[in-house]
Amino acid sequence: MSRRASNRREKQQRILTAAIQVFAEMGYSAATMERIAEAAHLSKPTLYQYFDSKDALFKAMMSAPRDRMMEVFDTPESTNHVAQLLSFARAYADIVMRPEYLSLARLIIGEAQRFPDVGRAYQASGPDRVLDRLITFMEAQKACGALQFDDAELAAQDFWGLILSAPRNRALHEPDNLPSAAQTARYVENGVRVFLKAYGVNSAQDLEDLAKLLNR
Repeated sequence: MSRRASNRREKQQRILTAAIQVFAEMGYSAATMERIAEAAHLSKPTLYQYFDSKDALFKAMMSAPRDRMMEVFDTPESTNHVAQLLSFARAYADIVMRPEYLSLARLIIGEAQRFPDVGRAYQASGPDRVLDRLITFMEAQKACGALQFDDAELAAQDFWGLILSAPRNRALHEPDNLPSAAQTARYVENGVRVFLKAYGVNSAQDLEDLAKLLNR
């Protein structure tokens, strides 16, 4: 990578980091490009060279963690589905349980009634895209005989709910009561285990593979 490309990438990351902080603190409607530029230690004209609107910046901010979650599904098809499910679950937990993303989610929920476009943008840029990729993964695993279900969307939703629904809901409503890393891992690992019991074609082997991955 050239020095110029490296500098551009570094500035873009600074902008995205500043954006999540400002959006989380102020909400979508109150956040301004000027405030984000200040937080990124850049001029506003420089910020606009990277993102031409607040909406574009918001979508990019949401797509970055989403893409990190889904990297695991871009590996070759021969990769063990148990390892892929566990890797995705851990990446998902690592991102959505961060205080700044929890704060952002709370603010988006609070603004959705007055500003429905903000809620739709958040849903479309993040959760909907992740769900679509999960559905595609589920369908591929059914086709190769690893998973069994009648409805790929319901299977994906079940997996998503099992791995972190309870602790994340509590964290959203009790900001001062975040689970520890060990507590989060307990939910994630149990969610993967329950999903494999319900949907695995060879659940006994799947659970054995999972135990090995967890060093148990």
